[in-house]
Amino acid sequence: MGDVITIAAVQMEPRIKEKSRNLETIIQRMNVAAGSGAELIVLPECALTGYVFNSLQEVIPYAENIPGPSTRKLEECCHALGVYAVIGIIEKSDNKYFNAAVLIGPKGLIGRYRKVHLPFLGVDRFLDPGDKPFKVYKTGIGNIGMLICYDCNFPESTRVMSLMSADIIALPTNWPDGREIIPKYIVPTRAFENRVHLVAANRIGQENGTGFIGQSEIINSQGKMLAKAGDKDEIVYGKVNLTESRQKHVVIKPGEFEVDCINDRRPEFYKIIAKV
Repeated sequence: MGDVITIAAVQMEPRIKEKSRNLETIIQRMNVAAGSGAELIVLPECALTGYVFNSLQEVIPYAENIPGPSTRKLEECCHALGVYAVIGIIEKSDNKYFNAAVLIGPKGLIGRYRKVHLPFLGVDRFLDPGDKPFKVYKTGIGNIGMLICYDCNFPESTRVMSLMSADIIALPTNWPDGREIIPKYIVPTRAFENRVHLVAANRIGQENGTGFIGQSEIINSQGKMLAKAGDKDEIVYGKVNLTESRQKHVVIKPGEFEVDCINDRRPEFYKIIAKV
């Protein structure tokens, strides 16, 4: 594993209920990104299915188990390309349905994440909230954590993954019209305050009356924007240094101005945050 990793954020327009078409598009974009040197490829939330469903019954035919037919094809793609990828999917598990993301590498399925924080929007109105703790996966290209869209609005989510030694946090998302403040301020802040690299892959287009803003971005652990998309179908790239994300103690002026986002915390004063 090298210290510098090339990341791609794929901005695309999934078509609701068109899983076969969406999967074909995802694989095509992954081939393009890998051909441009990407080692980690992040795609949008619900990239496989679309997002703005109107009922759970409408969702059910498009949900699938993990592993399942789509993830197996994505495993084949990652193996052939020698890359890691994070893709948004609607997961069926027994009688529950989750807004999920999968992390797949050259050797197959590595892990999954179920969206913890659900807004009253689109398919999230009908799904079950995530029921598993946050997890960071050790991979050949660093320690990778996953969040989905609205999760990033809650600073605790990113902080937990930082405490679990995440180098990179992948954020598949579906930011709708009117949420420009999130890519402009929230995502860079989460990266900066935790000293983690953060890649947000948003979608574009219109779906059942809801428009999506694009603006996918890659932010490094210093809060610097490495790449930002517009509102079109495109792929943006950025190189991140894993050593930087692991240096939580930052020396601005030796002996006079030094900060440490982990060791300077005072968790004994934060107890109210964890009250249910």
